[in-house]
Amino acid sequence: MVFDNLNLYVVMYNSDWYNALNTPMFMPPNWLFAPVWIILYLMIFASFWIFCVSKSPIKKSLAVMFFAIQLFLNFIWSTVFFTRTDIQGALVIVIFMWVFIVLTIIEFHKISKLSSYLLIPYFLWVSFALYLNTYFYILN
Repeated sequence: MVFDNLNLYVVMYNSDWYNALNTPMFMPPNWLFAPVWIILYLMIFASFWIFCVSKSPIKKSLAVMFFAIQLFLNFIWSTVFFTRTDIQGALVIVIFMWVFIVLTIIEFHKISKLSSYLLIPYFLWVSFALYLNTYFYILN
């Protein structure tokens, strides 16, 4: 299957380390991560596009800053967790990412309800990722 090969290239980079970790309960199969993230990224960028084209008297700069911060944290999490094998550092990043996703949703909602609603699945998945990362830290 295509997604098995795409299954987080970064995981394959340190597959021995990753495979040796004690995994949390409710750990989804590895093949699930790539398709979920593809769908979530499509929703994230659709949300941002809808937000950007929405007409509003409210300034958008704070919301754009929150969006950029959470997206940056999203991108660096994989490097910290898989490449640097730093579970604690990744946990700190995912906590801040969760906070900035919440702030982004709040700010997007002021401009476009639809753009904020499109971020809800992302928020839920990152909440689940926070659970997983927390238990990777506890168990390892």
